[in-house]
Amino acid sequence: MTASGPTPGRRRRGPGMTEVARAAGVSQKTVSRVVNGEPHVSPQVRDRVLRVIRELDYRPNNAARALLLGRYRRIGVVSLGTALYGPSTLLIALERAMQRAGYSFALAGTLEGQQISVAVEALLEQGVDGIVLSEPIDDGTPLRIGADVPVVSLAEGVELTEGAGAVVGADGVAAARLATEHLLSLGHRTVWHIPGPQNWWAARDRLRGWREALAAAGIPEPPLPTAGDWSPASGYAAGRQLARLADVTAVFAANDDMALGALRAFAEAGLTVPDDVSVVGYDDIPAAAYTSPPLTTVHHDTAALADHAVDVLIAMIEGSPRPDRPTGLAVELTVRASSGPVRDQAPVA
Repeated sequence: MTASGPTPGRRRRGPGMTEVARAAGVSQKTVSRVVNGEPHVSPQVRDRVLRVIRELDYRPNNAARALLLGRYRRIGVVSLGTALYGPSTLLIALERAMQRAGYSFALAGTLEGQQISVAVEALLEQGVDGIVLSEPIDDGTPLRIGADVPVVSLAEGVELTEGAGAVVGADGVAAARLATEHLLSLGHRTVWHIPGPQNWWAARDRLRGWREALAAAGIPEPPLPTAGDWSPASGYAAGRQLARLADVTAVFAANDDMALGALRAFAEAGLTVPDDVSVVGYDDIPAAAYTSPPLTTVHHDTAALADHAVDVLIAMIEGSPRPDRPTGLAVELTVRASSGPVRDQAPVA
């Protein structure tokens, strides 16, 4: 007797597009349009096809799709393996932007010290139409990416050896100038800075913006405390150093977590914020509005940044004109109670 059922050790073939079309009562072309995010499908039909896809656990064959369409409809992202607020929220925003554009999302995570080029190669082996480099860091050597697909970097310092490329990002230099100028406008004679790790391009941009603002005002740079690592603990350590100095009245921290650590250090030293020292952060994390006092901080629209990066990349993938928008998206200062005029001194006009 011939045994029925699947052969042991062999994976059963999943349902194909024909089975999905039959169960949904539509043509295979309609199923293909739904799967590939194409237009000309009514919402009711799209919902019915998607329901059948879920019920049958249909998984499109990406290799076959790539042969048919010449593309995978998939974008790869290289991101640091970190739970930090900025990179993690940006990663979520990128995935959502890709889904809205009808592309799937593939992630290759790296840890600091690992080669980004290795992660890029892993994505190329999976099959992607383009790659986003999110929050690259500098290990001291030029970052050269050889890829035969378009690449968008969300920071500088990336050299593309092949293919098309673009840099899209928030203007961290302008944002840091804005934060520093805000404190100077309140009458502070200088602004101290708690820098982030200097192998991060974002930290370098914020340090540069702080320096440019002081130079434009003709103010010498005060010495930097020990650079932080983006954590509240490192901001606390830097805050303790600054709290020992009698002339510190204004501090700009390179991110909100370090600013929160500095707030704790100043409180322990008996300093009142903002009467004795004003503090400004960067990122506008959800907790910033609920600290004591609420934190003045730089806000940038992460969703808008992700949308723009994905729009630029898809334009390169599809050979269409790139969106006519600036490469550096605008930032704004969210002013709260942690920054104020110097005590017993009127703000500078």
